[in-house]
Amino acid sequence: MQRIIEILKQRGYTEYESKAYLALIQNGDVTAYQISKDSGIPRARIYDVLNSLVEKGIVSKQEATDKVRYQALPVEVFLQKTTTSWQHEFTQLSDTLKELEEKKQQEKPTVLHLQEEEAILSYCRTLIGQAKEKILISMWDDVYELLRPVLEEAAKKVTVHGITLHVENGLPTVDCHRATYFTEKPTASRWFIVSVDSTHMIYGPSLKERPLAFYTDDPIHIRLLEDYIWHDVLVNRLVHRSQDTLEDWVKEQRAAFFLQGY
Repeated sequence: MQRIIEILKQRGYTEYESKAYLALIQNGDVTAYQISKDSGIPRARIYDVLNSLVEKGIVSKQEATDKVRYQALPVEVFLQKTTTSWQHEFTQLSDTLKELEEKKQQEKPTVLHLQEEEAILSYCRTLIGQAKEKILISMWDDVYELLRPVLEEAAKKVTVHGITLHVENGLPTVDCHRATYFTEKPTASRWFIVSVDSTHMIYGPSLKERPLAFYTDDPIHIRLLEDYIWHDVLVNRLVHRSQDTLEDWVKEQRAAFFLQGY
């Protein structure tokens, strides 16, 4: 019962109001004296508490010839009233917070440091679900499988492009990265990128390696990493269309660039 009282207090009722209301629900049409006795509310306070509940519209007051009696409105009425009030408050809260967030976004680009796996995945799912035009991705199978349901649902409404590694039966619009010496190394970096409408992006290492990611709405970050995805897709397509020797050439060029400072 104390848990219910705490919930009622969170909805704006005092502890005495909560106790009085619960007592009324269990007793029906009763006097203030009976409510005071059943709820433990001091008799000196009970009339003020009951009148407050009457003003809040969840208790009715009937003045008979002998005694004033009180009765709680049906629980369904109370729940409907509470739900309507909460929905109104939630709408106000949502509109105000979004306005403040938009003002902040207009001031300067954002780069957020995200930690904790479920928080990162929730952020990804939220952004993917809000996509209006397109989603670009680059990810390995570990993160893809965690986001597969929401990606497949989003693909019904918007374009999803990009590239994946080791993913089986992925979206047909997303390229599959070829297996190379570098992708098959045990120490290969398994980064992921999710870009939504070219306005929001989350990127980071494999969540199995480290629960870390970054969110940004900075157009410079987004353009740079979207270009990275496109170049990865392009090279992958060129290798598939070429002779087998091109794969060796790409490997040599990569080694020269990164290892020999070419």
